[in-house]
Amino acid sequence: MSSLRCTIAKHPIIFLVDTSTTLNQLKQIHNQLLINGIINDPHLFGQFVASIALNNPINLTYSNRLLDHCHNPTLFTFNSMIRAHCKSSTPHRSFEFYKRIITSTHRLSPDNYTFNFLVRTCAQILSLEAGMLVHCSVLKHGFDSDPHVQSGLIFMYAAMGCLDSCHKVFDQIPVPDLVCQTAIVSACAKWGEVVLARKLFDEMPVRDLIAWSAMIAGYAQCGLSRKALDLFNLMQIEGVKVNEVSMVSVLSACTHLGALNQGRWAHAYIEKNRLKMTVTLGTALIDMYAKCGDMNKAMEVFRCMGEKNVYTWTSVINGLAMNGAGEKCLELFSMMKQAGVRPNEVTFISVIRGCSVVGLVEEGREHFDSMRRVYGIEPQLEHYGCLVDLYGRAGRLDEALNAIDDMPMKPHAGAWGALLNACTIYKNTEMGELASRKLVELEAKNHGAYVLLSNIYADSKEWDKVTDVRQVMKAKGVKKLPGCSAIEVDGEVHEFFVEDKSHPRYNEIEFMLGEISRRLRSAGYVANTKPVLFDIEEEEKEDALCKHSEKIAIAFGLISLKQNQPIRIVKNLRVCWDCHDVTMMISKIFDREITVRDRNRFHHFKDGHCSCKGYW
Repeated sequence: MSSLRCTIAKHPIIFLVDTSTTLNQLKQIHNQLLINGIINDPHLFGQFVASIALNNPINLTYSNRLLDHCHNPTLFTFNSMIRAHCKSSTPHRSFEFYKRIITSTHRLSPDNYTFNFLVRTCAQILSLEAGMLVHCSVLKHGFDSDPHVQSGLIFMYAAMGCLDSCHKVFDQIPVPDLVCQTAIVSACAKWGEVVLARKLFDEMPVRDLIAWSAMIAGYAQCGLSRKALDLFNLMQIEGVKVNEVSMVSVLSACTHLGALNQGRWAHAYIEKNRLKMTVTLGTALIDMYAKCGDMNKAMEVFRCMGEKNVYTWTSVINGLAMNGAGEKCLELFSMMKQAGVRPNEVTFISVIRGCSVVGLVEEGREHFDSMRRVYGIEPQLEHYGCLVDLYGRAGRLDEALNAIDDMPMKPHAGAWGALLNACTIYKNTEMGELASRKLVELEAKNHGAYVLLSNIYADSKEWDKVTDVRQVMKAKGVKKLPGCSAIEVDGEVHEFFVEDKSHPRYNEIEFMLGEISRRLRSAGYVANTKPVLFDIEEEEKEDALCKHSEKIAIAFGLISLKQNQPIRIVKNLRVCWDCHDVTMMISKIFDREITVRDRNRFHHFKDGHCSCKGYW
């Protein structure tokens, strides 16, 4: 007899137990079983207890109480209780029932189902010690060759980040089945071994949906978004039906690349295939639209969602903040509280950022203070970093420094970086030097600290100090991260680097760059050469600025996209002042809507204006 599927026929009354059965109804069914004497049959009684436990976790306590009154529970009953607790809010209780199996006076012995559920429990509670003990028991009882237990062990070790153990388990399997192959692909993909994961994936004779989803998720998590989308396209060619998990990873890849058109296609695919719009999928869709700069569509998805949780609300609030809509961000936060949804730590990061982008300093400070006072949430490093940024963007540098000094923990790089950026904007050399020194102490290889400090010196024409900074960078092996800008055209993402000439249409791009320069000069543009760190002639500086990656991407957009199509750029670094001002003028001169997403926020340019409104 299988301990999972009891061969004894169920009594008809047990079929009354389902996910909607209330506690009062269970007691009535229990009473009928007592009257009919069925409760004395250990197999039927075990089925009753298992049905209660597995159908509704709310009734798990009642099933535990019933089991305590059974003198000879079956292995099926104990396994069902392990399985039920594994998926409950009290997974650690699974081990109590395992102990009752091995100490049973009725010669019970754990089977493959017992260990399959126990390794899931270990993965759930993330206890390596418990996992290793269960693994030892698996070996002791001779179930190490069971494919379900093997795949469960791989999954368990992967959940704990023990990739070496995953490989050891997998390497000991003579002929791994599809489930085990999928488990090791998932483990490698999850923990960054995407090259090996792809090799194993390609070698699989048959690939199921889980394997495809794991590989796509692995690429997306490692930032290899283009590979994630390429694999998704291959998945479509091979006719594999996609589920919610796959689409969440695809949307994540679109989000990272700023590939709005591909994101729209993914949304259309979801609707065409009638995938259930779960909270997770809906939230991922909102995040994609928001981070690709289409807040109208993000809000439309948000309004149409039937069920929303704190992550859904936070995602759209963060999107509004990123897109410069600080006032709307605060309005939605107020609606969230009115809806009875309790904000979490991430919500407040988005809210304070929303205040920061529109200069609402006092309101931002009030929300910061309300975290502890109203919600009992202790501000963390990220919140203090946002507070420093709030004061710094508004030019209140002394208060920004005081916020750092008042932090109850050691200030992190985010706080000093926010202060340094503010010092660059407001030309405070003395405080900028302090912030840069503190930042370098925390992150010796942080190229941004050196670059921003150099900008401060360059702005004051202190070229000797600019040279000193560059020499320190060279001595310490610090290299400036090259600027990279991506633009999506006809569903394909094109990436450009500083002075990049590798694109097949570069001659056309260069011609357009010249046309942009000519029309900018005619409009009275004078280059802001302060971001250029070299003591060189102004004409050379202007030429260097002209080759910044976002300007190359904009030029490509002008020659590739129709007049009525917005130009959307995703940049890996913060947009410099000159590129910001140039883009603002290009939007007016060429009558184009341009959106640039840098590493911090969006800049929406239209008719010669920017959404940042001066709150840099």
